[in-house]
This record gives sequence, C-alpha cells and structure tokens, in this order.
Amino acid sequence: MSKGKVYLVGAGPGDPKLITVRGLETIKIADCIVYDRLASPRLLTHAKPGVELIYCGKLPDRHTLTQEEINQVLVDKALEGKIVTRLKGGDPSIFGRVGEEAEELVKHEIPFEIVPGITSGIAAPAYAGIPVTHRDFNSSLAIVTGHERPDKTVSSVNWEKLATAVGTIIFYMGVGNLPFIREQLIKHGRSPQTPVALVRWGTTIDQETLVGTLEDIVEKREAAGLSNPAIIIVGEVVELRDKLQWFEKKPLFGKRILVTRARSQASELSEQIAELGGEPFEFPLVKMVSPEDSKPLDDAIHQLGSFDWVMFTSANGVAFFFKRLRELGVDIRTMRAKIAAVGPKTAAVLEEKGLTVEVLPGEFRAEGLLDTLQGQLKPGERVLLPRADIARETLPKALRELGLDVTEADTYDTLIDAENIAETLELLQEGAIHIITFTSSSTVKNFVQAMQGHDLTQLLSGVKIACIGPITADTARSLGLAVDWVATDYTIQGLLDVIKQG
Repeated sequence: MSKGKVYLVGAGPGDPKLITVRGLETIKIADCIVYDRLASPRLLTHAKPGVELIYCGKLPDRHTLTQEEINQVLVDKALEGKIVTRLKGGDPSIFGRVGEEAEELVKHEIPFEIVPGITSGIAAPAYAGIPVTHRDFNSSLAIVTGHERPDKTVSSVNWEKLATAVGTIIFYMGVGNLPFIREQLIKHGRSPQTPVALVRWGTTIDQETLVGTLEDIVEKREAAGLSNPAIIIVGEVVELRDKLQWFEKKPLFGKRILVTRARSQASELSEQIAELGGEPFEFPLVKMVSPEDSKPLDDAIHQLGSFDWVMFTSANGVAFFFKRLRELGVDIRTMRAKIAAVGPKTAAVLEEKGLTVEVLPGEFRAEGLLDTLQGQLKPGERVLLPRADIARETLPKALRELGLDVTEADTYDTLIDAENIAETLELLQEGAIHIITFTSSSTVKNFVQAMQGHDLTQLLSGVKIACIGPITADTARSLGLAVDWVATDYTIQGLLDVIKQG
C-alpha cells in the first residue's frame, strides 16, 4: 500500500470562517481528521462522508493524547494510505508543536504539508478591538509563551530584556501564571500602569475581555474568575479597545442558536446568524425525499397543459416538482397556466427557472394567497397544487368552495431527521443553547418527538423560542412549548428581525 499524506493545518482562533482557503480544502479531502479543542467543531461539517475523526483534546492540565501518541497516530494513519488532516488551533507554527510532528513524519518518509493559520495572539485582540500594533503607540511586538512554570530553575524568557524592549507583548496560555508574569515585568522596568487586557475564547460567542493595568490585573482576573484559554495583551494599544471594539457589539453576540431547518436549507439561516455575531448550531429535524407514491404527481405532470393555475406553496415544492419534470422528460413549455407563489422565496426560485409569477400575496401563507387571488379565480378553472405530503388543507378546501377543480400532488415526503441528537441534548442540558428557531410546524413536531423521554420544561429552561409565523407558533404552543417571538414577516429575515428586537 502506498503512503498517504499529512496536512498540518492551522484551523484559526475559533471563528470557523477564519480558516484559510487551503486549510478548508484539506478538510474536504481528508480520510482522517485529527483535531483538538481549539479547532471549531463547525469546521468538521465540511468533511466528506465516512471520514475518520480522532479527537486529541489537549488541555493545559490534562492530555487526552500525549504529543508522542498524536505523532504516532499521524504516522499510522498515513501508512494506511490515508490523507490525514491534523487540525490545530490558531497557527501550527506558533506554540503548536508542528515542528515535532513534521520531524516524526520525515523520520518515516511520509509526505506532508504545513498550512499556516491565523494565530489567536493576533485575532483575539483584533476581535476585542485591540490592534496589536499602532503607529501612535508602538512599533514592535513580541509573542511569548505564558505557560512556563514559575518554579523552573532557568527561565527560557529573558525577562530583563523583554520587559521594556517591545511596545506590545502577547502571552499565550498565561492566565495561570499571571502573578508571575506581572512580577517579572514590573521587576524589570515595565510601568505598573501599563494597560493589560485578557481575552478568553477570542473570536467566539464565548469571548470575554477583561481590561486593567499590570498593577491590578491579577486581582481583577481573580474577581472575574477568568481562566484559560486566554490571550494576555500588555501594552498601550489596549487603550484603543474603548474606541474600536466591534465584535461584542454585534446584535446576536453571545447567543448560540439552534437551527432546526432541513440540512439542505439550514445554511441560509446559519450564515445570517453568524454574520450577526451569533453561533448557529444545526440540528436538522426534517429531510425531504421524493414521494413514496409518485403516481399522482406523474399524472398531473403529464396533464400539465390542461391546468389554468399552478400554485406553489414552498421553494421545496418547486425544486421537487422540476426534478420530477426532468425525470419524466416533460417540457415545461407544455404548461400554459398562470403561476401563483405563497412567498418571495418560492417566487424567486420560480423566476430563476425563467417563469413569471403572476400572484404573490402580501401575507406569506395560504390565507394570504387566497385573499390576493380573490376576484381572479373563476369557477370551473383547474388548479394544480404541487406541495408537501404534510401540507395543510386550508388552501385546497377554500379553492374547492369557490368552485374550482383542484388537483393535489405530493412533490415530496417530509421525514424526521434527528441525526445529531446526542450533541444537541448535551448542549441543552449544559444551558449552552440560548435560542431555538422553528421555521415550520414539522420542525416543531419533530423536535418534540426527538426529545421524548426528557423533561422539556427543564431542558428548555432559560431557552427562548422563535417561530417563523403564527401557524408554526400555534403548533409549538399546542405541544407545550412557550413561544417568545413570532415573526410578523414570515421569512428568514423576518425571523432574524424579531430575534434581534427581542
């Protein structure tokens, strides 16, 4: 068997969007990913199906795997012919021990590549509003390990020169040694009034920033209970935080939000949550599949030219309708009907396919569509409703009452999908989820079903619930959930707006 290859990759400081393009490529092609706790778990969602995941979970006071064991894992997996991606928090060359891992690979003649990453010593201060250099404050920067033991006979840090030689000093993983660091800097000439900042879990929603001076930072840290992982910034640039902090001002900063949409739809909501400073956690509860019985849909498609109206009630309905159209080899030009769409997203998908939507309601649900259609419908007209198997009967019932000939055809079946329930439960039990979003009645029903056997009142204590519209909210309430926010504009943007206002 030929040898594989190992990529030693800097995963960035925590925000998954801060990984490099090359780093993301190595995740996508990997057969095996070896990762630690400082690499965002959201990066793993880009891995291909069937990838082997190995967590090496290094902590300052505990090692799940020793460095030697990690080295051996990289060698063993590569010798199996696998492409191995070693994800390391920040940059692998800055206190990441990449040299030791690379040396081991060289010893076994295993090809490797080092992919630099954004180091936390630069990124965490930036997200806290502290540029590590500024021409009005400093022209030099030092990066130092803060993890040295105070009882070492000989320090590898030359404190006498370090204390006053550079404008800004960045200490990694030094919170536990903060009293020793303060003592050495002041002892060797740094002013006790020098500004200091501690940034914990920088670039993530758990980011905490504590500001003080060398004189009082130890006492402030003890009072705040702030611990590793944290970056320590010493220097006048810390004064810029009051003016330049930006990340912590984002409207959803500090919020971890459960996204329950289908996996194929979750990215839009997740991306916007992240843009607003929150952290989306995807718990897909719905998956759409082609209908088990496609005969009603096939019959309708073969008679497409006989309908006066085709009314689409979801973007998914459009996608599956056209999928079946292609499979049957039916030309869309046989359709002469007027087209109605229940909402702007559905209309946009239709317009992307070159179709003109003649009716779009002001209220994005069946009732709104009916109100808009009043006066345009004539008794005896044929209407095709391509939609989900679980769609409400409101629209077809009302159309029939108006004297129209209605054909309902399921374009897709909706099934429960609760693949990562264990991780979701753990986050809820830890109180790490702050908001749950529901974008349809089916996501609510499936959530309650997935949580059977658990006390929902206790599990959701302190958790806010946001629903995309009144129908979804009514479903949630009927199942015993307390709804905090209901969007008045029944779109993803409307849902985000009501969460921001809350």
